[in-house]
Amino acid sequence: MTFAPRRLALKLLPLASLVLAACSIHQPTAPGKSPDSPQWQAHQQEVSKITQFQTRGAFAYLSDKQKVYARFNWQQTAPDRYRLLLTNPLGSTELQLDAQGNVVQLVDNKGKRYTSNDAEKMISQLTGMDIPLQNLRQWMLGLPGDATDYQLDSQYRLTHVNYRRDDQQWQVSYQGYDQKQQPALPANLELKQGDQRIKLKMDSWTLK
Repeated sequence: MTFAPRRLALKLLPLASLVLAACSIHQPTAPGKSPDSPQWQAHQQEVSKITQFQTRGAFAYLSDKQKVYARFNWQQTAPDRYRLLLTNPLGSTELQLDAQGNVVQLVDNKGKRYTSNDAEKMISQLTGMDIPLQNLRQWMLGLPGDATDYQLDSQYRLTHVNYRRDDQQWQVSYQGYDQKQQPALPANLELKQGDQRIKLKMDSWTLK
């Protein structure tokens, strides 16, 4: 079933225990290093080897029109196959997105299914949230994705990304890394585009 433009009502309430600020994680530090450095190239190669992973944590989407708070679970089972779950404070699934190749399917909180070949457009039309899914997987791992304008910290990790696509200008700020993972992976990041902000706090990483 293909989707029709309508607004999906997400019943995602603010979580009292939702913490999106960095805690005991390591903050990106200055001065920055050159993107041409061999250390950065080596770090990119190590992270790029991660093709299967699962991460979960806190999600927030903030704009002038709406505010959404949820728990998220991202499961990447192949380079072109992933599942994104957004759940409410009671643990019920409000949105499930499955992508494989060029086919994406979304299931809403009423069990209704929508199919498309454009995940970003489908989520935008159904929920009103603009989420750059095409690059988000890379940014979550601390890779620049399609962006060519980015900055590194003193440990050769991403600290800021600027990405322009069509009429959108996305800015990604990394606010902490999980040092327990090797290579170190992001623990907090924030995306901005116009009046929109997306905050992700990764509570855990499972690499396969």
